[in-house]
Amino acid sequence: MTFDPSLVVGPELLAQHGIGVVAPFDFALDRELWRWTPDDVSLFMTRLPYVPVPVTVEMASALSDQSIVRQATRDVLAPEPLAVAYACASGSFIRGKAGELQLHESMLRAGAPVSTTTSGALVESLRLLGARRIAVVTPYIDAVTERLVSFLGEHGIEVVSSVGLGLLSHIWKVGYGEIVSAVSTVDCPEAEAVFISCTNVPTYDIIAPLEQMIGKPVLTANQVTMCSALRAMGRSASGPGQSLVRLAPFTAA
Repeated sequence: MTFDPSLVVGPELLAQHGIGVVAPFDFALDRELWRWTPDDVSLFMTRLPYVPVPVTVEMASALSDQSIVRQATRDVLAPEPLAVAYACASGSFIRGKAGELQLHESMLRAGAPVSTTTSGALVESLRLLGARRIAVVTPYIDAVTERLVSFLGEHGIEVVSSVGLGLLSHIWKVGYGEIVSAVSTVDCPEAEAVFISCTNVPTYDIIAPLEQMIGKPVLTANQVTMCSALRAMGRSASGPGQSLVRLAPFTAA
């Protein structure tokens, strides 16, 4: 008996387009990234080399080394993605505005058709939303959080309040309840939006409820990364009730 694929009953196989994702060695939320991804877009993941230090300025600096990011970009180009995203918040803001731009350009030089970084995507997203004064929640120690505040300041974005959870490891174990509590603490009338940093912090399910609770956009590291990469491809992300996702896909410069 021979197999006739035409007899298979089910959804039609969609032609796939891809996003290459360069992530830190400890990234544990692959599944969360997929939740923003349309059915006809695949994610091609690669990890940066292991760095045996806690989540400090030194670790973030090591993850932003242009040579290893360039090599990871080359590796993830094998399945021919239409965009490449560097999915690490601290690694992309730790060296400031100039460092983020260098990461972006190094990915392009490695052959990426288009590239984005988490911190560059954050700045892009805030501009699209017209938000210039924000509150920030991070899982980091103060020294790393201060680098984020400085990076945003270089882009003309004022952080009016911030809170860091002071974690040095196992950030992916932070629960939704802890993040909701931190957002409630940090939000203030002066903030036009709230940003939850770190691609290792799970946030997908709480973005829309948080926006309803505080009445303003809530952005997260994984969300801005995926929305920016998809926008560069002329596509929209999936994320019901999320202000950033509701923006038209073709509005980025």
